[in-house]
Amino acid sequence: MKKNNSGALQSDIPTIGEINRKIAIMILPITVEGILEMISGIISMGMVGRISVMAVSALGISMQITQIIWALLRGLSMGETVYVAHYFGAGRKQEMIYVMQQTIISVIILSVILSIFTFFGAEHLLAIFNPRQELLIEAVSYIKIVSFGFPFLAIMLAVAGAFQGMSNSKIPMMIALCLDIINIAAAYLLIFGKGVFPSMGIRGAAVAILLSEFAAALIGLALLFRKNGLLYEFRNRRFFCVDIRQIVKIYRIGIQSAMETIFWLLAGIVMTRCIMTFGETTFAAHQLGVQAESISYMPASGFGIAATAFIGQALGAGNRNLSRRYLHQIMKGAMMVTAVSVAVLLLFPKGMMQLLTNNSEVIRLGTIYLILTGLVQLQQNAAGVLGGAMRGAGYTRTPMIVAGIGLWGIRVPLTLIFTYVFELSIVSIWITMSIDLTFRFFLCLILFKKYNIYQSRIFQ
Repeated sequence: MKKNNSGALQSDIPTIGEINRKIAIMILPITVEGILEMISGIISMGMVGRISVMAVSALGISMQITQIIWALLRGLSMGETVYVAHYFGAGRKQEMIYVMQQTIISVIILSVILSIFTFFGAEHLLAIFNPRQELLIEAVSYIKIVSFGFPFLAIMLAVAGAFQGMSNSKIPMMIALCLDIINIAAAYLLIFGKGVFPSMGIRGAAVAILLSEFAAALIGLALLFRKNGLLYEFRNRRFFCVDIRQIVKIYRIGIQSAMETIFWLLAGIVMTRCIMTFGETTFAAHQLGVQAESISYMPASGFGIAATAFIGQALGAGNRNLSRRYLHQIMKGAMMVTAVSVAVLLLFPKGMMQLLTNNSEVIRLGTIYLILTGLVQLQQNAAGVLGGAMRGAGYTRTPMIVAGIGLWGIRVPLTLIFTYVFELSIVSIWITMSIDLTFRFFLCLILFKKYNIYQSRIFQ
């Protein structure tokens, strides 16, 4: 035994091989989960893409709203992940369980409010994009159905956040697998009307999402209750007690992570309005291109989650040298995975687009999009790992600031200028996105070096 930097006794730091094994045990399920989500999204979007270009556009503008809800709920669960990782590393089980319980109760209440607001305000929310009437009707019908699933989505994200904080990514992967299978099967039956099921078009896609989220929430709750002592709390009715002070602590961390993504999505609303001025075909190409691009950022996003969990646990245990080693090995793994996906995007962009649509113009434009975004995937995913490390240390504000400056200082202003002042093509917007991602990587790197996250006292 020896003393760590904070003076506490600790075991010898694991070898690089042991660290890599622990990272791999967590990363592989997250990577598989990301790939499953990517495949599910591609298949679902491919089915919608074969309805009509308008269906893709309706889904696209609806997702601009629903993704803001997802970002808020995912961010709050990130606050849970940070606290769970810290308490798990410190061996403080009861406090860890209490964080889980308070997170689940609070996000259910919040998501019900958001569901009601979205359902009754759907038309006004979607009118932001100034769609033509026929497109607006399709989008409203989709988002109203999806809004019923917000409480189930909140539960699912809270469950995943709890398990990931304990470095258990296998259970969230299995839950995601169940969700994806149900979503694909239900979408196929309901979109095209197979067997006894009616053909519902884009409404079928919405019902499929609702059913899959409901099933995933039930499975997730059952597993979390069984494995972490929450069932005992539930039986004694203590599960339903609300501790405002604890919720505020969790949300103070989580809301900053949420705002980082919300900055993305609010910028996406502005970007969507600009892109829609080029016509529905161009917008469909952009939307499908984003879906195809997920082959890179979906698998690599797991490394950011791993950085949050392992660095949070190491700092919770007072082992700063271990947290440094974790970050080094996680970054190496992220860059290796990203290099493979970048090769796919740059070498086979047309083939990727052909998986999603048979519209030749959409394929042509989407190919350009994938080439441009493929050039900046290394920067984007490296910044994601650095951001995950800072979150694990409790510095959730820094990634939020980086996102805000990049999006609202570069991406949005240049997009507005190129679209409405110079009236350039859609390619100018995609180039702007690449510039923004590169800038944010360097800014994130500078701030990471400025703050000594290994001396974090946020949880002390």
